[in-house]
Amino acid sequence: MEMQARLFFRGPRGVRSDWCDLPGAGAALWLTPKHHSKARVILYIHGGGFVFGSPETHRAMVARLALLTGARAVLPRYNRVPEAAFPKPAQDVRAAWDALRQMGISAQDIVIGGDSAGGALVFDLLAQLCREGAALPAGVFGLSPLLDMTFSGSSFVENTKCDVLLPAARAAEMADLYLQGQSARHPRASPMFADFEGAPPIWLTVSDSEILRDDSRRFAARLRDAGVAVTFEEAHDLPHVWPLFQNHLPEARATLGALANWINALPPGQAGES
Repeated sequence: MEMQARLFFRGPRGVRSDWCDLPGAGAALWLTPKHHSKARVILYIHGGGFVFGSPETHRAMVARLALLTGARAVLPRYNRVPEAAFPKPAQDVRAAWDALRQMGISAQDIVIGGDSAGGALVFDLLAQLCREGAALPAGVFGLSPLLDMTFSGSSFVENTKCDVLLPAARAAEMADLYLQGQSARHPRASPMFADFEGAPPIWLTVSDSEILRDDSRRFAARLRDAGVAVTFEEAHDLPHVWPLFQNHLPEARATLGALANWINALPPGQAGES
């Protein structure tokens, strides 16, 4: 996938890439636009079914988002199955968040986001912070996020034949590899069952042809019931995590533009925040 990403996913010019260690969290890829805000940081968690994917596979897409927002972006590595199962990947993501905070970056200056399985990890992190009463990020976004490891949404049946990337028949295999006997209803595995009271604004997008369509539909409804400000955009007949194809699909660029506008409208951090 990394070789294919280099061949087919070309990022925009004007964004510098650097590998730097996050204190206590290991190597991370930093993407810095030529004209950037020193404050705003996007913490991005890549997808890949907890098995594959890396900062390199998602570099081009996130670089475009960084350019559109003027924000620095950081893509940490996290351990994947089969070497590391639930909840180790989630613990690695929490370590990346903690590292940014230890570096002196205000929580309100951080926007966290992810796609597919990375979306599960992102919303688990948010649920942890809400539960602890900790300082919260300015906002959180998910691109075709995986939110329900029980796969109970009707789209898992309705969209089996029209989802061109995700095979519904192998979803249970992926869950078994990741959960290793733990319950799929555990709120840390399936954010659909977590509590998000007091959460910051959330932005979600999914295609109506994905098997994960109902994850986002139901999650948006649950968040609104909890009083969370939600922006939900459902696209028509696009592949899973289509923004990855930002240098091929105009719809991908349009989605990243809409997300960038949402990020740019978030309030800045407050000086002296703990």
